[in-house]
Amino acid sequence: MDLILWRHAEALELRDGLADADRPLTPKGERQAARVAAWLNRQLPAGARVLVSPCLRAQQTAAALDRKLRTVAALAPGETVEALLHAARWPDAREPVLVVGHQPTLGLAAAYLLSGQAQPWSVRKAGLWWLRGRERDGLLQVVLHAAVSPELV
Repeated sequence: MDLILWRHAEALELRDGLADADRPLTPKGERQAARVAAWLNRQLPAGARVLVSPCLRAQQTAAALDRKLRTVAALAPGETVEALLHAARWPDAREPVLVVGHQPTLGLAAAYLLSGQAQPWSVRKAGLWWLRGRERDGLLQVVLHAAVSPELV
């Protein structure tokens, strides 16, 4: 199974009168999302599932893909690695799953899957980590297939 963890692009800072969930992307964030989405659209199969946090900044990031997406409350800020993995149906999903979400959950999930421990790894804004789970000798192995930042695509 392929699990792609994509952090939302740059958003406005939290300020008075603006709820965290309602923070939109900045113009720079819109450019970041468009660049990474263009790369993803060249790499992702048509049947990939796209799961997105309900927060505006994640919704706007995912919208750059111009694909069908599903909003999942379990991907909101403050949710757990377990909730993310359950929503993605890790490791049993047959199709690749793209999760558009937030730190620290994305970094914790990447660390857990790659090292076996939920550690505070950082995923840059608009960056993504493409993980691939595969069975070898009856054991699940997780490998880093790609790591992408908007500056590199």
